[in-house]
Amino acid sequence: MKKVYIYTDGACSGNPGAGGWGAILRYGSVEKELSGAEPDTTNNRMELTAVISALEALKEPCEVILTTDSKYVCDGMNLGWARSWRSKGWVKSDRKPALNPDLWERLLELSEKHKITFVWVKGHAGHPENERCDRLAVEQYRNLKQGRK
Repeated sequence: MKKVYIYTDGACSGNPGAGGWGAILRYGSVEKELSGAEPDTTNNRMELTAVISALEALKEPCEVILTTDSKYVCDGMNLGWARSWRSKGWVKSDRKPALNPDLWERLLELSEKHKITFVWVKGHAGHPENERCDRLAVEQYRNLKQGRK
């Protein structure tokens, strides 16, 4: 099984507002950058979209070390929250609806295909790949707001 390193970040101008996401995939010496934007979204949706888009870009099952500054994503997967929400019909333990069930469902499906280790890093703290993903995400939502692709 190939070992792939993935770094992701999401960003939003307003929350909700225009948002962007960025991802870096690294396998050996090969790197690929992915990014995108949505006009009306939230930061958490962009964080999840970055992770999902990166995982969907993999052509075969892989061992993945996925690094993100999103506690929402890391805790949702590492602490089993997303699986629990799904098993309860997308309802949290406080009986409120879980947010973003469409994206969590996609991530859970991908986590069955790949062996993923989720690693949290502090955002805006100098982690080179995290900073690069943040720049990709911000560039995407700025381009969207300015009408550029």
